Formats: sequence, C-alpha cells, structure tokens
Amino acid sequence: MHDTLDLEARGIPGVFVATTQFVEAAASQARSLGGEPSAVFVQHPIQDRTDPEIVAIADRAFHEIADALTARSWTSGRPRG
Repeated sequence: MHDTLDLEARGIPGVFVATTQFVEAAASQARSLGGEPSAVFVQHPIQDRTDPEIVAIADRAFHEIADALTARSWTSGRPRG
C-alpha cells in the first residue's frame, strides 16, 4: 500500500489487490499512512486455488482494477477526483 501511495504522489496511477479478508487491515493501514489508495478486493482465500480458479478470480476483478486505474484525472503529478 505504501508503494501505491508513493506512485500516486508521483502522478502514476496505482491500485492494490488483496482478498476480502484484509479489508479492515487495509483501511487501518491507509489511515496510518495518511492516504486513500485505490484498492480492489477479491474473494478469499486464494492460496491453494487451481490455476483455472485463479484465472476466474482475475477475470472477475479485471474491469474493477482497470476502472480504479483510470477513474482519477492524473495531472500535475497529483490525483484528482
């Protein structure tokens, strides 16, 4: 998450992806870091999934990730919107 905030401060869009198990932890860390990085949460757990299951999870998350990367207006090195 820290890297995502650093990239955003440089005007580079970023989004982190985690499982739903980490929603509260991500919110807590965002507060402590003083930022609101874009995040996409996928179903938990992902370990021990088969390759086809991981591909299906990624396919379902793809548009949300793309939207998170393009939803802000990136000018002057600072995210807006």
